[in-house]
Amino acid sequence: MKEKQDLRIIKTRKNLYESLLYLLKEKTFEEIKVSDICEKALINRSTFYAHYNDKYELFADLVEALKCSLANELSTNAEISNSKEYYLEMLRIFLDHVDNKRDIYSAIMIHNKNSVIMDMIYDTLNEDIKKRIEHEKNHKNIPSDIIAKFYLGAVFNVGTEWLKNSNHYSKQEILDYLEILISETI
Repeated sequence: MKEKQDLRIIKTRKNLYESLLYLLKEKTFEEIKVSDICEKALINRSTFYAHYNDKYELFADLVEALKCSLANELSTNAEISNSKEYYLEMLRIFLDHVDNKRDIYSAIMIHNKNSVIMDMIYDTLNEDIKKRIEHEKNHKNIPSDIIAKFYLGAVFNVGTEWLKNSNHYSKQEILDYLEILISETI
């Protein structure tokens, strides 16, 4: 019986995520009330409060789920030994992740201009790059924090710009341009 309950919890939370995201396309986060989320999700307020204390906790759970998803996808890039290939693959993974979850990122980043999601992306990419730099030996006497910020800025800014203006350049064009810009070695 426990599995069935877990499945209901998963379905309810998914429904709450989707309802919040739908509302974020119409209103700012500050304008959304728990009652709006419940009405859209077709659930009672008591059901909402059985899962979350408030809309902020729901939003934090949604952001954490996105962070885990992105971190998991980035972990597939760990075995690439060439620095240039690693950063190009990181950007490809990031662009694919954003593209596959475009509705979520658009609702949060573009319609609401929410910096929490930007911080989450930045921190997740930064953690991945720092892990990479720790395993590399040749930094040409450049401090690792400078290397991390350089590549983080490139991947983060190009990726978020593409999300905002994806009709201007295709993912492949972005990757082709960065292949020219990124050095073979650090």
